Amino acid sequence: MADNDWKKRLGVVFSTNPDFHYEESADAQVQTPEPSRQHLRVGIDRRARAGKQVTLVSGFVGSEADLTELGRTLKTKCGVGGSAKDGEILIQGDHRDRVVALLQEMGYNAKRAN
Repeated sequence: MADNDWKKRLGVVFSTNPDFHYEESADAQVQTPEPSRQHLRVGIDRRARAGKQVTLVSGFVGSEADLTELGRTLKTKCGVGGSAKDGEILIQGDHRDRVVALLQEMGYNAKRAN
């Protein structure tokens, strides 16, 4: 497939300057702080889930890769499914106490929200 360089410049205004060169801004990599500096809240959520309960871990700061890895670890330890996106981890079922214990064991500052 051909290089679609023009798609990166869709919002750029045309320039008549012959010396103009478009420079792409480098996306800054989000650094994930160490676990002891993270303040996570573990609660339960029932909204828009047909009455089913999910354990919601919120407050994670860091890269999506680290969030996904933490979510995978928690889901494996609890033996259930779930997802990790937008800075939140959803774990199917009511596993608040177990998730708080696991997070504290990993070194995170985790508290039960509700």
